[in-house]
Amino acid sequence: MATFATPDQLLVIIDPVARRTDGESVRIAKDVLSAGAASTKVCLPEDPEEFARMLARRGSRRPVVVGDDRALMRAVSLLHRQRELAGCVLSMVPVGPVLGVAHALGIPTGAVAAARAVLDGSERRLDVLVDDSDGVVLGALRIPPLQLTEQEQEQEREREAEAAAAGRPWLQSLVRTLVPSRPPRPGPAAPPPGPARLRVEVDGVTLVDLDQPVEEVSVTPGTSGVAEVVVRPLSVGAEAAQLEARGRTVTVAGADFRYRADAAVAGPVRRRTWVVREGALGLVLPAGR
Repeated sequence: MATFATPDQLLVIIDPVARRTDGESVRIAKDVLSAGAASTKVCLPEDPEEFARMLARRGSRRPVVVGDDRALMRAVSLLHRQRELAGCVLSMVPVGPVLGVAHALGIPTGAVAAARAVLDGSERRLDVLVDDSDGVVLGALRIPPLQLTEQEQEQEREREAEAAAAGRPWLQSLVRTLVPSRPPRPGPAAPPPGPARLRVEVDGVTLVDLDQPVEEVSVTPGTSGVAEVVVRPLSVGAEAAQLEARGRTVTVAGADFRYRADAAVAGPVRRRTWVVREGALGLVLPAGR
């Protein structure tokens, strides 16, 4: 475990959603990092493409993401696709509407505490899940996916609008002007997810097959290179006991299904395999975590 005992050279990438939702926390984080680091370069990307360019040009600077779970996942996914995740140590100051993954990983909630952890914390190597489409999961995946909250739905619409405007500065400016003031669209209430028929295999051994409807499947990176798999069968009459297993490879197959991985919903797919990558992510956390 590496400890950053001396001030570092930091590349602070501030996500646009964080700037819009909580500018005061962003300012506090920037002030604490600038005061405590030997050198701080602050970047203000306006779209995912600019975010990627800034991260790719980090040089010897240690990247610090100021944003929510989606900004963290964007950085992790970019580094993974470039095959640079293992050699890069990330830090994060969580600011924004979707922070469940960041908090679960042990990143402090307040801007001051999180910024101090960036400066004084220790590197911790965390296991991640990587699927056969090169997607990365830090916290957990769930099948069927939990419904997005109204706040998350609005954030998703904002990101889609900004992505569509990429490369057209005049349109990006218009989107940034209009989107924050637009009230959330109510939309129809989504029905609760129903039972699914899935085959779940852990290290090649079938945990549940297509003949047994299930209410939920969850897969979480554990420790020492294994994932923790929990399947909750559909209860008919008596309560059905949940099934549990641990392994390095998890394959789920069945009729078209969606899944929630960290802060995003993916699919539909008919088959997906996740493999545990032990210690693939280096994340700076408060000392002792």
